[in-house]
Formats: sequence, C-alpha cells, structure tokens
Amino acid sequence: MSARSLFFVGPRQAVILDSAPGQPGAGQVRVRTTLSAVSPGTELLIYRGEAPRELSADATIAALGGGLSFPLKYGYCCVGVVEARGPDVDPAWQGRRVFAFNPHESAFVARVADLLPVPDDIADDDAVLLPNMESAVNFVLDAQPLLGEVAVVVGQGMVGLLTTAVLARMPLAELTTVERLSERRSWSLAMGATRTIDPSDAVAFDALRERADVAFELSGAPAALDTAIALTGFGGRVVIGSWYGAKPVTVDLGGRFHRSRIRLIASQVSTLTPELGARWSKARRMDVAWRMLRAIKPARLITHRQKFEDAAAGYRLLDEQPGAALQVVFEYGV
Repeated sequence: MSARSLFFVGPRQAVILDSAPGQPGAGQVRVRTTLSAVSPGTELLIYRGEAPRELSADATIAALGGGLSFPLKYGYCCVGVVEARGPDVDPAWQGRRVFAFNPHESAFVARVADLLPVPDDIADDDAVLLPNMESAVNFVLDAQPLLGEVAVVVGQGMVGLLTTAVLARMPLAELTTVERLSERRSWSLAMGATRTIDPSDAVAFDALRERADVAFELSGAPAALDTAIALTGFGGRVVIGSWYGAKPVTVDLGGRFHRSRIRLIASQVSTLTPELGARWSKARRMDVAWRMLRAIKPARLITHRQKFEDAAAGYRLLDEQPGAALQVVFEYGV
C-alpha cells in the first residue's frame, strides 16, 4: 500500500513524499493516521536548521532512529486507527484508536509495544497533545514545588501553557507567567496563572525580581535563562525545559548568581530524575499525563488545523507568525 510522509529536506523546507509502510510483521500493526500535532519548540529547531545535526533524533523512540541531519522524518504526536495486524497480534487491536510517537505520515507500521491505546473518554484532539502534557508533568516532577511557594513560568508556548495549567492545580501561593506575546498572556490566565507580565514592562518585572522559589524556563530563547535567574530568589531553583539546539547560550553567572545558591535543573522528558527512581516510572508519569489531559482538555489551545498536504504552510505560520499560531495540527482526512 502507499502512504505519504513529511520530510525536512533543508532549512525551512518541509515536503510531502510518497512512502510505502508495507505489511506488519510479528508483533506489529499498521496504523492509519487521523491526526498529528506539531511540537513547535523542537520541530521548529529542526525546520529552521537550528538542531545539532550530529545528535541522534531520540534514542528512546523507535520511530525516530538516526540523526538530525537533512533529509529526515520527524515528529512524535500521532493519533490513528489500527487497520492491519501481524499474524500473532491479538485481534482486539483491530480498529483500535492508538497514540504513537511517530513522525508525520499518513500510515506507518509500528510494534504493538510502542503504541498507547487512547482511552475511550479522551478525544483525538486532546490525545494528540499527550507528549506536550507529559513534558509539562515531567517539569513539575523535576521542580518538586512545595505548599505555599511562588512559581514563575517563563514562556507561554504550548508546553509553557500546559505547565502553567498543571501548576495551577497545586497549592502554590502565587503562579506568575512571563510572556512577550499578548495573545499567549491571555491564554496563560485562562490556564490558571495568578497573573502574567510582559518582560518589557520594567515596573512589573522589577516587582517580581528575586521572588520566585522555583522558575521554569520554557521559552526556547537562550536569553530567557537570564530572565528566569533574575526572578529567582536566594536558594531557589530554575528548571530548564527549553532545548536551545545549536543556538549559542550566554548566561550571566558572574553577578548575583554566584552568591545566590540558585540551582539550575536540566529537565528532559526522555528520562526521569534519579531522585524519583525508587517510586516513579515512565508508565506512572504517563498515567498522570492522561489524567491531566482529561482535566485540562488542551484541545482548546489548537489554533490552526491544516490538511496534511498543506503541512509546509503550517510550519511557515509557526515560524513567521508566533503571535497568531499557538498549536498547529495536521488532519489526514480518514
């Protein structure tokens, strides 16, 4: 059978090409994609050619083997329906809605072990955002916020907004977000932030300076790390969830940081912090992410729906009009 796959073939060049997923073998099924979502932070780095090309795409995801040099398939937010089974696969998988960490393509073969059945009470529009929600949950687990703390989230893109929404369900004293785009500040309040500020507002910024017990840097902009540090008080912690790719990062560690005992915590969803290893697993974290999807319903944050054939326009929109485009999904017309 034939299918269509999205390839990044050069900086700011995304094309749809024919592919042939083939028949599923032992332990495998073929999935017909119904919806896939762009993960704006990571995928825009790749789209723009700003990802380190010598780095592996993701050693923990079977569908993302290989490196980040062009050309490559990439993406990890797919929902579809099982349309064919390998000879040893339980018939119960036939017709089942599933989530897959798979690149953008209309059909693909995957191991059953790599698929997640979508619960009946979760719509495709919410399920397709599972990886972003899992990242948000992971950031909060790494931060370990305490009762009555002051938290600040820098950056209110998709993952930033979901992190805000998860934190809003905790007994914090205050939850402030920092975002330059007014549209995203409005979404931030809708997600449960106590208040939101524009970083260019010097009065509001100074009022927040050194107040945070914990800050999250989720903007993807290297300069924002200095912002997060400036807003964090003595002995506080900064969770760095942004991936800067190949962009150079210059951080001011020569001023108050040197005496402030602020901890910088690298957070990435492929692993769990060793501090939680005795009690937590990826499966347990995923269960929490599914629960947060039910509670938060992030589909309301989808701003643009593109036919898969028009995927290149979706990337241009995210790249050139971030104020208008928050979350783009591709529809496959199944």
